Amino acid sequence: MKYRLLGRTGALVSEICLGAMTFGGADNDVYRMLGALGQSEVDRIVGTALDAGVNFVDTADVYSDGESETLLGQALAGRRDEVVLATKLAARVGPGPNDLGLSRLHVASALDASLRRLGTDHIDLYQIHNVDPLTPIEETLAALDVAVRQGKIRYIGCSNLAAWQVAKALGVSALRDLAGFVSVQAYYSLVGRDLEDELLPMIEDHGLGLMVWAPLAAGFLSGKFTREGASDEQSRHAQQGYPDWPPMDRAGAYDIIDVLGDVAARHEVSVAQVALAWVLSRPAVTSVITGVRKVEQLTDNLAAVDLELTEEDVARLDEVSRRPARYPAWVQQRSITARQDLLA
Repeated sequence: MKYRLLGRTGALVSEICLGAMTFGGADNDVYRMLGALGQSEVDRIVGTALDAGVNFVDTADVYSDGESETLLGQALAGRRDEVVLATKLAARVGPGPNDLGLSRLHVASALDASLRRLGTDHIDLYQIHNVDPLTPIEETLAALDVAVRQGKIRYIGCSNLAAWQVAKALGVSALRDLAGFVSVQAYYSLVGRDLEDELLPMIEDHGLGLMVWAPLAAGFLSGKFTREGASDEQSRHAQQGYPDWPPMDRAGAYDIIDVLGDVAARHEVSVAQVALAWVLSRPAVTSVITGVRKVEQLTDNLAAVDLELTEEDVARLDEVSRRPARYPAWVQQRSITARQDLLA
């Protein structure tokens, strides 16, 4: 396993982060489709990951209605100190009007509930899972700062925020001497490069860590899907009428899959490994989050850290997946190039 610094902290995390969205959920229609893994299966996957050097694990209080955290906590019993443990809050976790969001009230209650389910006295990376339009970011950051000072949280991060929202939060933290975000968790894949417009430049500029969720586009780039059909009929991408999640242009996606297949064949590796290696090769990426249903999937994904793509490989994948520059990027590019050329 290889490790990278988590943003500007001194903490080292594995390039592969084990995602726990597939843990639990047998009684929930959504999570049953994702995996619904029981304790014995979770134990095997977590144990295999840790034995392979993975020291980064990510979950959320909303996954499987909290069961993911419970199963993960039990799987980590006796090995808690081996991992940088990350979880998230913001989504609804109960029927009450305050059982969601990022208010001081909910931050305190959600954190204590996650600590109980995970069976730990602290969370290494506590992340807001989404925006809360009703709560000022100042209130959220102040509540998180209190928990950091109490020792319940080591670092804070965010997920699914726009670049301007992250930048605003960092400014508030600096102005008020509060703990600031050290990382961003965001969607990024060969079929989903929106992050490159605003988030990626902001992440690089502020030196934040970048945790990538759905680097295989929720399994669409796993090698199970081609123009001819799906080899895994149980996948949600293969279900009739099921919307693409994450959203994608399927016609263009199959062009990308064709190139992935060529590159994978040349290196004699899986399509999934190539797709993961491409994400790991991108600037500012710290770790890719892989959620699996089987140990065999995990073992295959872990091998991606050792795959060295050639310049030709990267160029072909970049070309087939490139999106048109969006405003103001296409206006700014000439000015940027003119200035950079002075240093050439």
